[in-house]
Amino acid sequence: MSRFSAADHAFMARALRLARRGLNTATPNPRVGCVIVRDGHVVGEGWHEKAGLPHAEAGALAATVGAGDTPIGATAYVTLEPCSHFGRTPPCADALIAAGIARVVAAMRDPNPLVAGQGLAKLAAAGIEVASGLMETEATELNIGFVSRMTRGRPWLRLKVAASLDGKTALNNGVSQWITGPAARRDAHAWRARSCAVLTGIGTVRDDNPRLTVREVPTTRQPLRVVIDSRLETPPDAAILEGGNVLIAAAQDDAGRAAALRARGAEIVILPNDGGKVELADLLRELGRRGINEILAEAGTRLNGSLLREGCVDELLIYQAPLLMGDSARGMFGLAELTDLGGATRLSIIERRSLGADLRIRARLV
Repeated sequence: MSRFSAADHAFMARALRLARRGLNTATPNPRVGCVIVRDGHVVGEGWHEKAGLPHAEAGALAATVGAGDTPIGATAYVTLEPCSHFGRTPPCADALIAAGIARVVAAMRDPNPLVAGQGLAKLAAAGIEVASGLMETEATELNIGFVSRMTRGRPWLRLKVAASLDGKTALNNGVSQWITGPAARRDAHAWRARSCAVLTGIGTVRDDNPRLTVREVPTTRQPLRVVIDSRLETPPDAAILEGGNVLIAAAQDDAGRAAALRARGAEIVILPNDGGKVELADLLRELGRRGINEILAEAGTRLNGSLLREGCVDELLIYQAPLLMGDSARGMFGLAELTDLGGATRLSIIERRSLGADLRIRARLV
């Protein structure tokens, strides 16, 4: 028999729905929801909107009191272990203790080394009944980028590709707009909106001159735009530089080119590898240090292949359109020829979804 009741599941599901309200805004913090229940009834709920604003638990406690109720003797359902340290806000564990909460159910433990079980331990030491693991898979998926950054020191990277049914992303002359339809493009913009950064390469900047901003769905925050440009060849008038909030990763410095790009508001980091290219693993670690949880890569065949070869890709987001573009068109990934299927990259498909006439496939590397 499960140690959690049907009611426990229902209230945690509600907390997870609340947490999703911070899907596009909570970064670099995790997405967290909290529901406070007393005598089988919800008396307060909250969610974390953005860094510097109250955490979910504080919001739920305030809502409880604001409604003229009391949290004394209640159960708090939280999608992530309450924090136990001082950051921009006081510890949530202390707030729950002071409020007289009798039971705390957390979906998952906090992977942040500053917490890592200490929040639940503090609650238990104060005499509060604690439990964790309820709907843990769902909670982990919601914060997969935060978990990645806390445990691996690097963001979770999704590689997005729009392709024909025969796996082509552009004609041989570079033309690629539009392979997929409006529904697929809106969906891709929703993935941009939840990402902390959108990453591309100098080839895409030259060929397509994209902005890589969120436009097809409502948003209050634009992700950081990252360009991998080994020789600082990004044109100063490139559309991606409009509005600033751009990081250019290069392998070599060039004072004149760098000055022109900085004048457009770009920041430049030099991260060379032995081959004169950008060291992609170092770039991911640098982005992790900057609080980037999730990256959406939207690049061309060569950079897609490099990201895969160098172990940077966690998830593929592939939009397939019902058209054929022929052998001479450009493929999805620039990968070396195989002579044995044992060397093929293995994937696990986790989701299929129809979007108008197109199909979206989400897959993860095995």
